[in-house]
Parts: sequence; C-alpha cells; structure tokens
Amino acid sequence: MPLTDAQRSHLEQRLRLERARASRVLNRSVSDIEGDTNEERSGDLSVMPTHMADLGTDTMEEELDASNATRISRELAEIDAALERLYQDPEHFGMCETTGADIPFERLELVPWARTVADEAP
Repeated sequence: MPLTDAQRSHLEQRLRLERARASRVLNRSVSDIEGDTNEERSGDLSVMPTHMADLGTDTMEEELDASNATRISRELAEIDAALERLYQDPEHFGMCETTGADIPFERLELVPWARTVADEAP
C-alpha cells in the first residue's frame, strides 16, 4: 500500500532530524581531528617520543575516526538523496528501486532513506 500524506510528512521530519544528527556528528568529528595535536588527542602531556604501542594505538584511533567520518558522510549523502526523491516524486517515495514493491512503513521508520525492501547481499 502506498504511503499516506501523513506518513510521508512524518518521514520527511525523520529525515530532517537524521540529517541534523549526522551533520552534528560529522562536524564534531572533523573539528576534533583538525583542532588537536597528536599529543592532545592521545592525552600526552609531553612531546617526548612515546612507546611504539602508543603510536599504534594513536594510529588505530585516527583510522577509526576517519572511517566513522566516511560512514557518516555516506549516510548524509543517502539522507540528502532520500529528501530529493521525496520532494521530486512524493507519490513514488517508499517504493523499492529494484523491484518496484512498496517498502514497509516499519522499515522506513527505522531507515527513512531506505531504497529497497530489504538490505541487499554484499
């Protein structure tokens, strides 16, 4: 069954909230990465060389932060694409891009930017 106007309105609000949350997280992550020196990020009070294990931990944390920023950036792009689909063709919003079937409202409630009925296998 296609989405009602009330459901589409609700999903638009959800997308806007998720977009604000993702933007906030991404901005905080980027400012944390850019604003701190390696010593400040790791909590070191000295600029003396550190143990190799500490350097490895710092590198791992930097890579994890970068990975999370990339994930949030992709999520933000998906949210923007969903908002665009909603505004350009509201009658077809919530339809699976691969099968044309209606995406259940329960799925859209959880992942309002969903493009398919179910997650596709990798």
